[in-house]
Amino acid sequence: MYIIFGKKTIAAVLSAVVLMAAVIVSGSGIYHNASYEAAADVNWGLSFQTEGAAPTGNASAAQLKKYNAYYVGDTSKKKIYLTFDAGYENGYTEHILDVLKKHNAKATFFLVGNFMETSPEIVKRMVAEGHTVGNHTYTHPDMSQILDKTAFENELTKLEKLYKETTGKEMKKLYRPPQGKYSESNLKMAQELGYTTVFWSLAYVDWYNDDQPTEDEAMDKLIPRIHNGAVVLLHSTSKTNSEILDKLLSKWENMGYSFGDISDISK
Repeated sequence: MYIIFGKKTIAAVLSAVVLMAAVIVSGSGIYHNASYEAAADVNWGLSFQTEGAAPTGNASAAQLKKYNAYYVGDTSKKKIYLTFDAGYENGYTEHILDVLKKHNAKATFFLVGNFMETSPEIVKRMVAEGHTVGNHTYTHPDMSQILDKTAFENELTKLEKLYKETTGKEMKKLYRPPQGKYSESNLKMAQELGYTTVFWSLAYVDWYNDDQPTEDEAMDKLIPRIHNGAVVLLHSTSKTNSEILDKLLSKWENMGYSFGDISDISK
C-alpha cells in the first residue's frame, strides 16, 4: 500500500471517482468504459454495441497483446473458442464432455486446485479426449492484490505441479485470472512466466447454483452476442449450461461457426 500526500492525494481520489463513473450497468452484468487503460486493478468487462459483432473490452486487444494477453480471436473468421471455468465439480462436467465429443468440439477448461484434487479422473478424461486444461490458479484468489512475483508465481506453479502429478503431462501456459480481476503488473508477471493470459468476449451470469438462468434466458444472451473470434466463457458448474449445450453448439454450427483451439489465438 502506498500513502501519497498533498496534490497527489487529490489526483488519486479524482482518478478513482472517474473510474467509478466509467462503470455501466447493463442487463447482463457490469461493464466498464472501454477507454480504460490496463494500468490499475480492475475487473475484466465488456460492452456489446452491435449484435453479432465483437464487444469492446475495458482494455483494447492491442493493449492486451503487449502482455501476451487476449480476449478475442481473429474477427475475420467464423471460428469460436469454447472455454469452461471450474472451481469444483458439480456433477455436470462429464455430460458436457459427452456433448463436446458429439460435436467434435475441443474446449479449454480453466481449473483450480480443488477441482484437480477432487476429480482427477475427469481431468484425465479431458486430456484423453483432446481438450486443453488451463491454469485458473491453485486457490482462486484475487490475483490483482498479489504484488509479490514469488507469491503470484506460486499460485500458478502449484497447479502446474498438481496437473503433472495427475496426468503425467506438462500444463500448457494458458492463464485465466480468477473472477477476471487483474492489474498491469499481473499481466507482466504472467508474461514473464511464459503464460498467455486469456480473458473472454462472451459470457453471461451462469455461476449461481441457486439462481440458474432458464434455457430461454441463456439462449437469449448467448445466441445474439456470438461473433467471429469469440472466446466463450461458460461455467461447468452450471446445470443450465449442461442442459443447453447440445442445442447451443448445434445452433452455432448452423450459423456457420466452427470451434477452434484457444492455443492458436496468439498466432
